[in-house]
Amino acid sequence: MEVPGFSFIVFLLLSCFATSSQGATSFSSLQRTLILTTSPSQGQVLKAGEDKIIVTWSYNTTYQQATDWSYKTIKVKLCYAPISQVDRVWRKTVDSLEKDKTCQFKIVAKPYSLSNNYFTWTIERDIPTTTYFVRAYAYNFTDKEFAFGQSTDAHKTINLFEIRATSGYHTLIDIAAAYFSAFSTVSLFGFFYLEKRKAKSIQQR
Repeated sequence: MEVPGFSFIVFLLLSCFATSSQGATSFSSLQRTLILTTSPSQGQVLKAGEDKIIVTWSYNTTYQQATDWSYKTIKVKLCYAPISQVDRVWRKTVDSLEKDKTCQFKIVAKPYSLSNNYFTWTIERDIPTTTYFVRAYAYNFTDKEFAFGQSTDAHKTINLFEIRATSGYHTLIDIAAAYFSAFSTVSLFGFFYLEKRKAKSIQQR
């Protein structure tokens, strides 16, 4: 007697095995089944360490055959726009996702859910100044990329925004300025104190 659902379980295991045995996942093999939106408007400039980005995502129900049964985790990442990759091989887009350098900054990772899929991210202070978009990957039970969604179009030309980094030099300058200001004040009071003692000593002679 066949166990109910046994065929489905076998199919699932075989699918996972086939996926894991294929090695690196290529971006071109992924379906864009996720709808992803972000709060920044086209061309908006955000400040690292201060501003926030609201990201929302959902499954695109226009797909007749749902594939989200295999989704386990959603990982949302901040990605370099093409203009930010020019002459920068360390940001290069490669079809093999193991070698791809487009999306280097993690925003959030969450278990896949049909609802309440949003996250408010405070931009980290070490994010470099350049132009970005946001992408989400759906990972299957073997932790392989299975589908994606992104806040821009296929050519990555719309809904791009800029982040301006907080320069550490400004902080160092502020600290140095505060130190020298305090030192000058203390030195000034010390000078007047010594001069006053000297004058008093002369008067007592």
